[in-house]
Amino acid sequence: MKIIRQKVFVANVSRTNFVFVKLTTDEGIEGVGEATLEWKTLTVVAALNDLERSVIGLDPFATDFAVERLHRDSYWRTGAPFRTALGAIEAAMLDIKGKALGMPVYELLGGKQRDRVECYANHWFSGANEPEEYAANARSAVAMGYRALKWDPFEAADLSMSPAQRRRTIDIVAAVRDAVGPDIDLMLDVHGRLDVPTAIAMCRALEPYGLRWIEEPTPPESIDALAEVRRASPVPIAAGERFFEPARFVEALAKNAVDVLQPDVSHVGGLGETKRIAHLAHAHLIPVAPHNPVGPVMNAMTLHTAVAIPNMSIFETVSIDVPWRRELVRETLVFEDGALLAPTAPGLGVELVEDAFERFPYVATDVPLFDGTINLHGVASGAQTMGPKD
Repeated sequence: MKIIRQKVFVANVSRTNFVFVKLTTDEGIEGVGEATLEWKTLTVVAALNDLERSVIGLDPFATDFAVERLHRDSYWRTGAPFRTALGAIEAAMLDIKGKALGMPVYELLGGKQRDRVECYANHWFSGANEPEEYAANARSAVAMGYRALKWDPFEAADLSMSPAQRRRTIDIVAAVRDAVGPDIDLMLDVHGRLDVPTAIAMCRALEPYGLRWIEEPTPPESIDALAEVRRASPVPIAAGERFFEPARFVEALAKNAVDVLQPDVSHVGGLGETKRIAHLAHAHLIPVAPHNPVGPVMNAMTLHTAVAIPNMSIFETVSIDVPWRRELVRETLVFEDGALLAPTAPGLGVELVEDAFERFPYVATDVPLFDGTINLHGVASGAQTMGPKD
């Protein structure tokens, strides 16, 4: 079996643009992968197009060999656009292989370690501004079945925070905790925006709210800074979504920089690489909670990985998304009592609806982190929700 064709699809979903790749074989079996790279759409599309001439002719059954060869022959061997494109191509190959063998992709990763994966909600806060609006949205997310919620209450923070900014962040967290009670896990995402003293101060100030973790408190360039925050923080620290080289995960583990490791299945170069990172973390008795806030194919890629690794912690989901998500991709998810069930369909269990993409063309989007509007970049009215019926 050989790959004879590659095609890239892009669709705007308000907050970013989804990027998918489809590979077709000479036996007519097709596989899909996702290469969404937040706010770097054209760059990752160029990386996929650049790889196409090397992908054509590969045997999708020799997945590890193909990934290693593509990695070797890239010369630069790293970078988020390249590794994200590589992860999508590997996923599409595994999708083909699973379909050809009639088995879910997690069976190709060593088999199932669990039947269900506990989920937490992201994007539930969309459109909230005042503490009481966050509280109302949090109650709605819990009503959907979620027992864990994550969001970014740090607004326009940029390294330091004024006393007023600090109080407002604390007020938002306090309102959500009061709204959902003590039995719902809460996690905060800083998106790497604080310097070391500010991060330590905020971790200490937020300790009373019983947080499961504070994520990426400092910029991702310095693991030493992250380790310093972790040593001083009474709240567990999570990070890893912007580490894309395996050596960065090795360094973070060696320096005791995290309580929870968060590789992104696409950005690190694929499901196989994520599994290897998870096993490194497992040797340190560190749990893994993969980064997964983008599209439906990536969701499937991450879910199959989550089912197969031994130290899976909790699964990130986009609880509310644009209403046209289901027009782009057919998913086979089963969401039940705050968890996703292990898929049963061959391959990844997702298929692109190709003729839908022309209705949602690429739109340039900017990073909404430093203008205080990150949580106001909501989805359109009539948004899709992931509820028990799904």
